[in-house]
Amino acid sequence: MSQDTGERPENLIEGIQRQCNRVREILPLYDEIPTGAFAAAMMRRSIAGAELAIARGDVIAMLAAYRDLAGYEA
Repeated sequence: MSQDTGERPENLIEGIQRQCNRVREILPLYDEIPTGAFAAAMMRRSIAGAELAIARGDVIAMLAAYRDLAGYEA
């Protein structure tokens, strides 16, 4: 039996958008350090890929994009 937290469950697109925003928030941390340029470029590429997957309506690519974005940490 699951507990109701009162929060509405998010759908895949909402989850991707939340992850994109989260990654955008940590991007400046990587931009500030000299060795963070490669990671920052990968994050930007992941965000662009996620946005493209949403625009195309490609559910398989959206699932991959969500997982990819979720892997980034501050």
